[in-house]
Amino acid sequence: MPALDPTVRHLYVHVPFCPTICPYCDFHVLTRRAGLVERYLQRVEEEAARLADTYRVDLDTVYIGGGTPSFLREAEMEALASSVRRHLGWGQVENTLEINPGTVSPARAAFWRDLGFDRASVGVQSLDDATLRFLGRQHDARQGREAVTTLADRGFRVSGDLITAVPGQPLESDIRGLVDLGVGHVSAYTLTIEPGTEFARRGVTVEEDDERVGFEQTEAQLTELGFTRYEISNYARPGEESRHNLAYWYGRTYLGLGPGAAGHYPAEGTEQRAEGLQHPTPLTLRRTNPHLHEWLMGTEGQTLPIDGGEYVTDALFMGLRLREGVNLADLSSRSGVNVRERYAEAMTVNIRRGLLTFDGHRLRATPQGWWVLNRVVTDFLEG
Repeated sequence: MPALDPTVRHLYVHVPFCPTICPYCDFHVLTRRAGLVERYLQRVEEEAARLADTYRVDLDTVYIGGGTPSFLREAEMEALASSVRRHLGWGQVENTLEINPGTVSPARAAFWRDLGFDRASVGVQSLDDATLRFLGRQHDARQGREAVTTLADRGFRVSGDLITAVPGQPLESDIRGLVDLGVGHVSAYTLTIEPGTEFARRGVTVEEDDERVGFEQTEAQLTELGFTRYEISNYARPGEESRHNLAYWYGRTYLGLGPGAAGHYPAEGTEQRAEGLQHPTPLTLRRTNPHLHEWLMGTEGQTLPIDGGEYVTDALFMGLRLREGVNLADLSSRSGVNVRERYAEAMTVNIRRGLLTFDGHRLRATPQGWWVLNRVVTDFLEG
C-alpha cells in the first residue's frame, strides 16, 4: 500500500439495543425503553451530518453492528439507513448487517435486502440447544438454521458466528452443521469471561486446554471443509472474506458512528488539528464515542493522536492477525518509520522463538505466534 489514503472508505455504525443481555457480553448494549430509539436515531442523523462535513468520505463498506441491529423495527432501520445514505453515502463493495437468528423472517430478510444490505453476519453461536441455553441465547438451534437458510435464499452472503470452548459443546457437529447450511464465512471466537459480565459474577471459567482444543480443532475441521483461515478468528471460502473487517486489519481509516463506536480517522483536515492536541502533527486519530446517555447529550468522545511509531505497533497488532501478515515496506511507507530497523531486535527474538517468520517482505505470525500474539506485540511496544 502507498501512503495513507486521505479519503475515508469504511463506516461502522453501532446500534446498542438488544432484547436481552447475554451473560458473556461486555459490549455497550442495553435494552430498549420508550423514546430511547427515537432519540438515538435523531442523534445518528446529527452525527452523520457532522462526519460528512469534517471528512472526505467515499464509502466502500458499511457495517451496522451492535447490540442487535436486526432488533430495530422496520421503520427504525429504514430511518437509520436513510441517515447514513443521505450524509455519507452507501458502501460500493459490501454492506453488512449483524443479525440475531430470532429476528429473522422471510419478510424481514427481503426488507433488509431491499435497504441495500448484501452481507449478513448471523450470531448463530452454536447449533446445540444445550450450549445455546448455557450461553443465555434467546434463539434455539432450529431458529439458527432457519435464519441462515432464509437469508441465503434472499441473496445475502452469509457469515455465521460460533463460540468455542463452551463446556460440553459438540464443536465438531456445530462446525459441520453450519457449513452444511451453506455459509461462505465463519467467525469462531473462544468464550472469554470478561470482568463485569454475568458469567464473571457467577464464577464461570474457561480452561486453557479447552481454549487450545477449540482453537486447533476449528482450524483443522474448517480447512478440511474448504475454508481458509485468513485471520486468527475468521475463515472463508475464496472471495468470501469480510471486506470491512479487512480494513481494520490493514490499518485503514474508518468512521465510527453511534454510542461507544470507535473510529480511526485521517489527521489531515480535521478540526482536531486546530484544537492543540498533544502531538502537533499526528499521523491519524483514534476516537471512541461515549456511551449512550452521554452521547445523546452531544458529549465528545476520547480522541487520541497516533504518531508514526504508534501507528506501526497498532498495524502490527492488527496485521499479524492475518495469515498474509504485514508487508513491512508498505508499513514503513505509510508510517514514515523504518520498521525493519527500529524493531530489528523484537523481530529477531520472536523469529528465534518460532513465533514469527520473515521472508524479506512480509512479517507473519506462526500458528504458535497467533496463540500468544499479545506477548509478541508487547516485545514491539518495548522495542
